Amino acid sequence: MGNYAKAEVTTYIDDDRIPNMLEHINPFDPNVEEILDQYDKIYEQETGKPAHINTVMDDILGPFGGCSRNACSVWAQVVKSSQRMYLYVNGYMQGSWAVSTGMAGYTTPNFDRHPDGRIYDRYTSTKYPEGDYNGLGNMPYAVFIKGGYALHGTPKGNWPKLGKPASHGCIRMHPDNGYTFNRLVRAYGVSRVWITVQ
Repeated sequence: MGNYAKAEVTTYIDDDRIPNMLEHINPFDPNVEEILDQYDKIYEQETGKPAHINTVMDDILGPFGGCSRNACSVWAQVVKSSQRMYLYVNGYMQGSWAVSTGMAGYTTPNFDRHPDGRIYDRYTSTKYPEGDYNGLGNMPYAVFIKGGYALHGTPKGNWPKLGKPASHGCIRMHPDNGYTFNRLVRAYGVSRVWITVQ
């Protein structure tokens, strides 16, 4: 498993093509799944990489099977009251960092589930541009929880806002932390990762 994950990291880092995503994902839009399906096609055409990850175990267990919370190999616990994410790997806390959940009018809902399998390295919102991070857009390393809600990195202009509600519903984090979480999800698979937002 470790060698496969390492190869995946190299593949994604070396690919410098950027998908031309022109619309903002609004997680509150009732048509968000159709919009995301279109983004998936664009992402796959532009990068040659799948927009979803799936393992044989994920197919067998489905989006709610397998494990939950700290019984999973990877558990991301987002605590909205403190605007922090706690990352557990194999039962041990590996990191704790500031995040930004939804600001007033864009409240991030609570979740307690596996990610849905949609995963992007690069994404750009033109409606809320807020800069770019190293050619990866303004929402790099997105791991989608459900619908349009995702955990993702954010460009430098938003770093001072981390630790305070400031997003449009998603969970923003420093892109280095976004990369770490994205790669853990890719390495372990959907059925071994759990996301709690409370």
